[in-house]
Amino acid sequence: MLEIGSQAPEFTLPDQDGTLRSLSDFRGKKVVLYFYPKDNTPGCTKQACAFGESLPHFLEKGAVVLGVSKDSVASHKKFAEKYDLRFVLLSDVDKEVIQAYDVWKEKKNYGKVSMGVVRSTYLIDEHGVIVKAFDKVKATENAAQMLDALN
Repeated sequence: MLEIGSQAPEFTLPDQDGTLRSLSDFRGKKVVLYFYPKDNTPGCTKQACAFGESLPHFLEKGAVVLGVSKDSVASHKKFAEKYDLRFVLLSDVDKEVIQAYDVWKEKKNYGKVSMGVVRSTYLIDEHGVIVKAFDKVKATENAAQMLDALN
């Protein structure tokens, strides 16, 4: 995890519509930046839907939600349409941002070791500074956890 109080690494990635989005586009707003392993998997779907359902509360608190995975723009588009997700999903197929935010790690699943995205979330303030960082978050609790962090 990156250090709290450090400047969040800048990035530019395509969203689910293929539009390039940069972290600096959101200066002046709080950013909930969450990293997840894969579109349309049970945990990731629960996490995304929880953020989607809570989106009005995030907006009330002056925050935007950005989800990042290594899935393609096309995959994100289908995922967003299927679950009516109204926040930005960013495609990081080259894993540059995933690695910059230190969430590409060794994972153990049923005794098998592999590399993958560890479900992690950063809260970035209006000036681009990391103010909270959570790793190994629970998919079903992450949206509520981040709403609490905004208080």
